[in-house]
Amino acid sequence: MRWAWWELLRKTSVRKGLSRLVSYKEPMSRFCPHLDKVLGMDGNVTRRDFLDGALMASGAALLAASAPVHLMAQGDAWAGYSGEGDYRDAAGNTDRVVQDAHSVRDGIWDKAPAEVTDTGEFHDCVVVGGGFAGLSAGLFFKQRASGDRTCLILDNSSVFGGVAKRNEFVVNGHRLYGPQASVHFQPPYPHSFLKGVYDAMGLDWNAFKDYQAWQGSIPDLSLPRSPYRVSGYGRQSTYGWFFGAKFGHTPGIWVKDPWSNNLEGTPFSEKTRREMLAWRRGELAAPRLVYDYPGDAISRQLDGMTLEDLMVRTYGLSRETIRTFFASETAGGFGVGPDVLSGYLEYMWSREIPTIDDSMETGLQMFPGGNSGMTRLIVKTLIAESIEGPRTMEAVWKNPIRFSALDQLGQQTRLRLNSTVVRVEHDAVPDKSKFVWVTYLSGGKLYRLKAKTVVMAGGGWMTKHVIRDLDEPRQRAYSQFFYSPYMTANVAVTNWRFLSKMGISGGNWFEGFGHFVEVRKMAKFGVDSPVVGPDLPTVLTFFVDFAKPGLPLAQQGSKGRAELLSTTYADYERQIREQLTDMFGASGFDAKRDIAGIVLNRFGHAFINPQPGFFFGLNNEPAARDILRAAPFGRIAFSHSDLSGAMDHRNAFLESNRAVGQLLDQVLV
Repeated sequence: MRWAWWELLRKTSVRKGLSRLVSYKEPMSRFCPHLDKVLGMDGNVTRRDFLDGALMASGAALLAASAPVHLMAQGDAWAGYSGEGDYRDAAGNTDRVVQDAHSVRDGIWDKAPAEVTDTGEFHDCVVVGGGFAGLSAGLFFKQRASGDRTCLILDNSSVFGGVAKRNEFVVNGHRLYGPQASVHFQPPYPHSFLKGVYDAMGLDWNAFKDYQAWQGSIPDLSLPRSPYRVSGYGRQSTYGWFFGAKFGHTPGIWVKDPWSNNLEGTPFSEKTRREMLAWRRGELAAPRLVYDYPGDAISRQLDGMTLEDLMVRTYGLSRETIRTFFASETAGGFGVGPDVLSGYLEYMWSREIPTIDDSMETGLQMFPGGNSGMTRLIVKTLIAESIEGPRTMEAVWKNPIRFSALDQLGQQTRLRLNSTVVRVEHDAVPDKSKFVWVTYLSGGKLYRLKAKTVVMAGGGWMTKHVIRDLDEPRQRAYSQFFYSPYMTANVAVTNWRFLSKMGISGGNWFEGFGHFVEVRKMAKFGVDSPVVGPDLPTVLTFFVDFAKPGLPLAQQGSKGRAELLSTTYADYERQIREQLTDMFGASGFDAKRDIAGIVLNRFGHAFINPQPGFFFGLNNEPAARDILRAAPFGRIAFSHSDLSGAMDHRNAFLESNRAVGQLLDQVLV
């Protein structure tokens, strides 16, 4: 395949003749299974092996903590190792979550089941989904509902948070965190709606003013606060781009600080380099289409074309350049490339969700494990006993969840986990109904309860199947929603000297597993070390999209999901180890020695894919999302963030605020 594998072949005394038989495009471990041993994939790790290995240095302190017995070992064939702590059994869409969801999709519960246990509950509001949309709906209901009205939040996972969860590792005595998906947030304007939500959940800005200090014999690499530098935007001098076999380089090459060096040394065509430099300098700019308000003639014109067409028109970039540099950018926020997305996205993000500072360098803030910090704060606000200790940033982040406190009789707000809602239906004609039946699956058994109102906050791909009496206009609207998968792989390493030796803290690549990775510094309130440096363990986060440029939108999502769901943990683990070896083997990386653990977080419907017409409709027809947002369906309102066209926590707050307001104004009067 690439240079690292030829070196491994030499070191392991494999016949030289094999090199003539193997394509550079094939993983060497496919032809030489014993290379798995070199990669550190040589079977399960016993407790003795484990304690004799990388974690032995932690001593009694580690043994007193929740030291994993099989940190480097593969668990079951699909899920694998899932981390430690509160989120140990909730890495992405787990096998149970997937199977339960597919049972709904496949019609298992289309007919009302005969055997169902009635819980006898009758709540003022039931929220379906415990991610940002669902938890914030519970927060808004608690704030705005009069008296002692009750709210029950039902979530299908073993831990609340949706995509805003974290993975935890214990390496060399340090507890490390990585985000499962939702990663960062930006400072809001002082009197904005967003600021009000942050204040309500107890988000203390002062906690993010004190970050880890640099420790190391080499100069400070000026680590960022968020690992969200994608291929076009890695700007600091300690950043590099890697080019391998796809670009004719075996062994691969690193180009450090490519922008400052005018892309010299990159193997792109002269045309692509020229276009990218002109774009970077702001020299490619046709007259821009700027709308006055969402829904005016110009915004509808933007929504009527693809983002790729708009970029060709606005910047004069070739489609080759756009797909080389920008496909991974849009896939990181929408799951697919610009060839199938609405052109309105070019403007919507900055104008409709304004924040004080959106820059990668200074604006982004991040909990050590992504936005799981926010969901923990919301739950602590809703249920005071849910997390041990006071409602401070540090206590909420570090102290364990009290799962037994989430769903207690007498609480105004209750949160019920491991509960997949399979049926939601009015007791009569929606406009004349008095309540809604909610049926959910938990522990292999069915339960049913009553709700005066329901907020559907769990995503349109499930909502359209779960609501059994959904009317035809809303069913038709949901048929225009498309979704794509995504995966986040968190890789705990014992050190990152292999990066610092090259004078970089992160980089991008254009082939293989993922697109970029970066070491970052953390806010001190959320970590156990006040310093960061290459000799200390860290978590490298890989964001992996499944975009299939050139295919129709629906096919991109379905093919990507098939790939995500059919690939074993071992196959993905092998890809990760090979990728890291290929890129960093020359600077001292050793997969068997340096990797302490890998957790995969798979999300089958991670992103909404807003196609042309998604925001304002086409051919004088209303946009599908507006049909769902306009008013409740009887006693049911819709709040999932995909209605906004971007699955972002800010949009989740906005959608839930609207949905709860609609129910309070029109139903709970």
